[in-house]
Amino acid sequence: MRCEVKQVRRSHFGTHRPPSAATPRGRAVGWLVVACLAVRLASGPLPAVAQQAAPPEPAAASDSAPRDGLPWMEDFAKWHADQATELVDLYRWLHEHPELSLQEGATAERLGSAWTKQGLKVAQGVGGHGVVGVLENGPGPTVMVRADLDALPVTERTQLPYASQVTTTLADGTPSGVMHACGHDLHMTCVTGTATYLAKHREQWSGTLVVIGQPAEERGQGATAMLKDGLLQRFPRADYALALHVDPMLVTGKIGVRPGPMFANVDSVDITVRGRGGHGAAPHTTIDPVVQAAELVLSLQSIVSREVKPTQPAVVTVGSIHGGTKHNIIGDTCHLQLTVRSHSPAVRQQLVDAIRRRAEGVAAAWNAPKPTITMDEGTPSLHNDVKLATRLRGVWDRQLAGRVVDAELAMAGEDFSEYGLAGVPILMIRLGVTSEARLRHFEMLGQSPPSLHSAEFYPDLDRSLETGVAALVSGCLDLMPRAAQ
Repeated sequence: MRCEVKQVRRSHFGTHRPPSAATPRGRAVGWLVVACLAVRLASGPLPAVAQQAAPPEPAAASDSAPRDGLPWMEDFAKWHADQATELVDLYRWLHEHPELSLQEGATAERLGSAWTKQGLKVAQGVGGHGVVGVLENGPGPTVMVRADLDALPVTERTQLPYASQVTTTLADGTPSGVMHACGHDLHMTCVTGTATYLAKHREQWSGTLVVIGQPAEERGQGATAMLKDGLLQRFPRADYALALHVDPMLVTGKIGVRPGPMFANVDSVDITVRGRGGHGAAPHTTIDPVVQAAELVLSLQSIVSREVKPTQPAVVTVGSIHGGTKHNIIGDTCHLQLTVRSHSPAVRQQLVDAIRRRAEGVAAAWNAPKPTITMDEGTPSLHNDVKLATRLRGVWDRQLAGRVVDAELAMAGEDFSEYGLAGVPILMIRLGVTSEARLRHFEMLGQSPPSLHSAEFYPDLDRSLETGVAALVSGCLDLMPRAAQ
């Protein structure tokens, strides 16, 4: 939804919301008070006067012996109050300077500079524009925390005061804007905040932190490129890997956790339907590829509904169809582009086989040449390590005090999965980025919030940023406990 800008809210985090989403929310003078963080994490947005939060319910201790309670959170509250402006400045710069996949040079430089400032040893150019930062802090496990660098070819319509004005020309000659429409700017800021906190509080943990800025996530190529360039050999090999992803359907202040399957296999299929062209007034002398394509589109839609077991998630979507040049000309070809999603390897293969069979079947029915079918096996499905997810879910249930929900299974793709396939236990969590007031507003309108990849997507920054950093920091502290004295 697009609105005229009449009034813009300012907060501790700067001007960042268009008027359609602005809701009054005071910030207490006592923001630095220790109890405020407990209120903020446990109860949602700050009230006008901070009130003492009830302590979280006691929980059974895990074998990881997490440091429950408020001591590190007290430090985090004070640190975050001091650090917030710098983190927001970084976020705004990243949002204003988006770069497409495989073109993330300036983004990597900015991120590397921020990490170097905190004392990390930084390496650039890993797997393309990938950047790696290492912070060694005594004996203990190695935890890798990943952010993604790239933006999308989307022309921004958020009306934010720092909205992207970057433009580009796509490979087909089409002009386009460039936008962080998938939240990668917030991912990078949360990971930088995590590295900054851990660098300044070394007495709270022991081990090795590895932070990475990964290129080309949107193309499903960056993780593989970094792994092939020796990410796990040239740098301390991770015992665990953490990441987060923004979720516009989840309210700010909450995170979503899911053991096991999280995101889908993603495959791309290109089909060129072939016929025999001619005059539009004499279709009987032709083999019309457009009509073939129309029949094929309808046939493809019944693969999931009539061939795949109903309990197995699957998607076949025809996202593009192009054929012909003029009103009265029947062309020789028609081109279809498909995205295919699944979770299990068996269903993945079933979908590919069915697409090929149906495309060739339609051609045979029309006595047409066989279609050209190109399969691009893309991102593998993401499975969170069950033991790691269960362990950290217990930590977050205690330390984030009721702000943790079960994440839903999704059909989106994420190449963070590649690190898991390389043998590293991985966990990606979902980060709520839409305020409760905005969610209520969209519900009243009978609409959903702007989705990822939308030109109108943006996070409610302050609460999202604080929650994201707090979740990653507490996860790292649990996985890299202080060495025994």
